Amino acid sequence: MITVRNRDERGAVNIGWLNSKHTFSFGHYFDPANMGFRALRVINEDRVIPGAGFPTHGHADMEIISYVLDGALEHKDTLGTSSVIRPGEVQRMSAGSGIRHSEYNASKKDPVHFLQIWILPGEEGMKPGYEQKAFPAEEKQGRLRLVGSQDGRDGSVTIHQDVDLYATLLKDGDEVTHELRAGRYAWVQVARGQVSLNGQLLKEGDGAAVRDESALTLVGQTDAEVLVFDLA
Repeated sequence: MITVRNRDERGAVNIGWLNSKHTFSFGHYFDPANMGFRALRVINEDRVIPGAGFPTHGHADMEIISYVLDGALEHKDTLGTSSVIRPGEVQRMSAGSGIRHSEYNASKKDPVHFLQIWILPGEEGMKPGYEQKAFPAEEKQGRLRLVGSQDGRDGSVTIHQDVDLYATLLKDGDEVTHELRAGRYAWVQVARGQVSLNGQLLKEGDGAAVRDESALTLVGQTDAEVLVFDLA
């Protein structure tokens, strides 16, 4: 069964420097019907104007993944990390027992467009941590590239939860298939373009919860970028 989360039904926040769309209940957007899916708790599509961003704030007991689509995102935290995240890179920050960080548009002239993803960890109170890796476009073109996993295999970032996160770039007509083991669930998030998922059209910004399916088949309807979460 595939249940589509239509892009136009997401929560919306526009406060000048930030234009954000919330797939799940978040902040001032309270949606008891969409509190997350399995361990996946937040998918925010954020656009931040040049030079602006989120000042230092705290998190605990959450796996936070930043996936930049356009521009550059500057990150600083109380672990001493200072980095810039660009398209093709995946950042994982484990908030664990507590961490404070800031996120700013690294450019003074260009906007930044990124997905902020929160995943509930497998256990609470872990030591905070940070990881960032680059995944070249050719590794994602026409195939599903593992970019996050519980065991960090295939060079993916380590997520402290039973989840496999894949990214793919599809051209019009490209097709990829992902088999789901018995008892597994999936969430598909279209970051760019349009695809069909098991024959059902998904547009940019749409998400889809997948239950009781043995496989996912994605076919590009335009140039597209898609994230696939394989969840316990």
